[in-house]
Amino acid sequence: MLDLAVIPAAGRGLNFLPLTKSQPKEMLPLGRKPVVQYVVEELIQSNVKRILFITGPDKSAIESHFDTNKDLIRFLRVHGKEEQLAELVFERNEAAYFYTRQRHQNGLGQAVLCAEPFVQEQPFIVALGDTILGRPQPSNIVRQLADLFTEQKDSVQAVIAFDELQKKEDVVYLGVAKPGKNCGSYFEVDDIVEKPAVNDAPSGLAVAARYIFSPDIFKYLRQTNPGIGGEIQLTDAIQAMIRDGGRVLGVALPEADERYDIGDFDSYYKAFAKFAE
Repeated sequence: MLDLAVIPAAGRGLNFLPLTKSQPKEMLPLGRKPVVQYVVEELIQSNVKRILFITGPDKSAIESHFDTNKDLIRFLRVHGKEEQLAELVFERNEAAYFYTRQRHQNGLGQAVLCAEPFVQEQPFIVALGDTILGRPQPSNIVRQLADLFTEQKDSVQAVIAFDELQKKEDVVYLGVAKPGKNCGSYFEVDDIVEKPAVNDAPSGLAVAARYIFSPDIFKYLRQTNPGIGGEIQLTDAIQAMIRDGGRVLGVALPEADERYDIGDFDSYYKAFAKFAE
């Protein structure tokens, strides 16, 4: 059963300073919830039972948020604040939370590599902690990826067309997949490139922040040299796996599933306005 997910949440959030000087980017509010709570709720809906957060310095607010705060619950009950108490129902979900730190913040690939001692020989989901899929209901894409992984035993990832995401010029901030053989509900990924120049993008499909890997990915992450930005990129490890003969599959995000990438203040502002409606 594929019930283990890793949420990388160790980035410094430099694009949001001074807002993120002491507040994790993943804890920024959208509506009445922090960004990362939407991600966790999406995973739990897809039968994930164990969630490992990869955190960094000044990220303890994530741990506190998912703890059960008995003093707060007692206060709300004593004062008859049942409406506010209902907002804490997420504390009672069945998932078990685990935390480890990315001691040296050296890119998403290195953050995922930090999960190896916990994951060991199990397949696992990766869900980026600053990207929400689906609104108002969480996306089912992780369940679709899990079903495909169970059937094919190959690494899988969600993708989204540029024109459903943002303007083409923003490709320089994305991982881009080159589709190969069309297999109906999914396709084989022939190549993948991290943050290509606009004219060098191999397709119009961006990776949509949800993946499922076998433990084989760790071998490639250990062999990956720093790439764009001087960091170890997850995309580069996936590319190496494909070029080594590994099969990677792509699944298009359903059109109804909007993607909210809280990568900079402009995208956060637009998402905030949407969730405030």
